[in-house]
Amino acid sequence: MFLLLALLIGIIAGLRAMTAPAAVAWGAALGWIDVSQTPLAFMGYRWTPWILTVLAVVELITDQLPSTPSRKVPVQFAARIITGALAGATIGAASSLLFGGLIAGVIGAVVGTYGGAALRSRIAAAFGKDLPAALIEDAVAVVGAVLIAGAVS
Repeated sequence: MFLLLALLIGIIAGLRAMTAPAAVAWGAALGWIDVSQTPLAFMGYRWTPWILTVLAVVELITDQLPSTPSRKVPVQFAARIITGALAGATIGAASSLLFGGLIAGVIGAVVGTYGGAALRSRIAAAFGKDLPAALIEDAVAVVGAVLIAGAVS
């Protein structure tokens, strides 16, 4: 179950890079995800969820800008893989599957990056503009991340 949740949080990272680590950091800080005795204990530290939440909100805002590059360019893609790995590893670490969670998070991030881009372009085409598709994707990422982090406990 933990590896499935790690894969799913990786998919969220593919949609919104900072939303996934922010959600698992809140899960760790609130005691839903116990990583206190792991190398990822910092995810539950006092300021970690706040810092990651600020970064997630900035990402949600900048994603709406027309100058924002595609999530599939190397820098954006790498960021999603890294944050998917971190979020997946955090979930995996809660059940002593840190490396498995990391791999599942990376796989999820790749799926979420490409699948999210394809789905968003289809939704944008249906609406005739990108903003509604972007807002739907934002909602899916935030709600999904919270549900996944809550399911770990």
